[in-house]
Amino acid sequence: MDFKEFVQSIDKNEKPRDVKVEAEALWIERSGDWEEAHRIVQSLESKEAFLVHAYLHRREGDIGNAEYWYRRAEKELPNIPLDEEWELISKALLK
Repeated sequence: MDFKEFVQSIDKNEKPRDVKVEAEALWIERSGDWEEAHRIVQSLESKEAFLVHAYLHRREGDIGNAEYWYRRAEKELPNIPLDEEWELISKALLK
């Protein structure tokens, strides 16, 4: 699935099947269920999950918590709009 199809699946409310669980969490968050997305990634132990977890806390506005998860993902707190970060992470996970 490419990024365009991923976004279209959100618009159609059709959860994608063959994507990484971290991408599924981003799909769920974008579909309006931050809590479920957070529940999914908080149980995962990968740098990708840590990055999604960081993004979710940044989206929530909890920057201190977000910074912790960015460090675990070995990334810096980005200075870009949240929607741009969502797109970049999604594209990376869909490769």
